[in-house]
Amino acid sequence: MNRLVVRNLSKVFNVGFFSKKRIEAVRNVSFEINEKEIISLVGESGSGKTTTAKMILRLLPPTSGEILFEGKDVWRDLSNKEQLKDFRRKVHAVFQDPFASYNPFYPVERTLWQAIGLLERKPSNRKEAMEIIKDSLIKVGIDPKDVLGKYPHQISGGQKQRIMIARCWILRPLLIVADEPTSMIDASCRGGIIKLLMELREERGTSIIFITHDLGLAYYVSDRIFVMKDGCIVEHGHTDKVVLEPTHNYAKTLVASIPKLYRKLEDV
Repeated sequence: MNRLVVRNLSKVFNVGFFSKKRIEAVRNVSFEINEKEIISLVGESGSGKTTTAKMILRLLPPTSGEILFEGKDVWRDLSNKEQLKDFRRKVHAVFQDPFASYNPFYPVERTLWQAIGLLERKPSNRKEAMEIIKDSLIKVGIDPKDVLGKYPHQISGGQKQRIMIARCWILRPLLIVADEPTSMIDASCRGGIIKLLMELREERGTSIIFITHDLGLAYYVSDRIFVMKDGCIVEHGHTDKVVLEPTHNYAKTLVASIPKLYRKLEDV
């Protein structure tokens, strides 16, 4: 069953004050993701990956096209507060830049309390809620005492990013849009974060859109890969097909840039 369907999605920006210039950030992009599936959008900076993600998350309106989540158009069919709240409960994001996800005037755990507020079955008391928050932090490799009560400027970028993944663990969403979710996390912790996302897939049936410039990582975590360049999908298919039998020149360039370590792992 399709969990998310993206059809003919485009986004045009008009830039400039006196002389408007049209920039087509996303051009006629179509794909779907099924239950429990992980797909990757792969491409260089400026390829349209993050703009596509923002439209799916209702952060940026599309110029044309449609985005269907569980059969409903996320821009046309979610008309009231309860529908939007349900969408926020079921669809969650982990951004490459975790700094933008926090209000500098509040302690960092505020984002986890907001997740508690979105739960359909809420904890019976504050103590139970705090235990859920602490468990989620431990799950992503953070000692609660290292971050609770602290403000965003007092913790590292990697800790901020892991807290956003802890928020995912609390919500157990049906769809996660993960934009370079391990970019600021120490190499020693990345495997644990990927494992946690896989656990969500198995336990909750969560689908994941993994956005990255690293084709090797996409090959490791994904069921299918969509390669983007200049706002368009130029290559797509099962991971083996895209990585081992690329047809588009840009996809071939990405494959050639995969570190030898990934290639050694393929032979293990």
